[in-house]
Amino acid sequence: MKKFMVIYYAPESAMEKMENASPEEAEEGMKPWMEWAEKCGSGLVDLGTPLGNGEKLTPDGASQSQSKVTGYSVLQAENIDEAKKMLQEHPHLQWAEGCEIEVHECLPLPK
Repeated sequence: MKKFMVIYYAPESAMEKMENASPEEAEEGMKPWMEWAEKCGSGLVDLGTPLGNGEKLTPDGASQSQSKVTGYSVLQAENIDEAKKMLQEHPHLQWAEGCEIEVHECLPLPK
């Protein structure tokens, strides 16, 4: 089995919506994610977490990240097509206008 890094992107407005949600609204918002996780079964290695407050590091120093990365998950599957099937109808894509998902195969380190 191969591992795949799933990266979630969302516009600023969606993140503000999440930050301003009541505990009850946040709990309700997680239900579709938990249903998706259950469907993935053992193919979901790590549900992941939301991400924020990113810093961009360069040889010249650090600055606030302008990326719209908002979270990650880790899947395992035979190939990328199988991983993409697991991501069909993912709740992140219905969460807000402009939400996107990227999936990347985790490649072995060169020896």
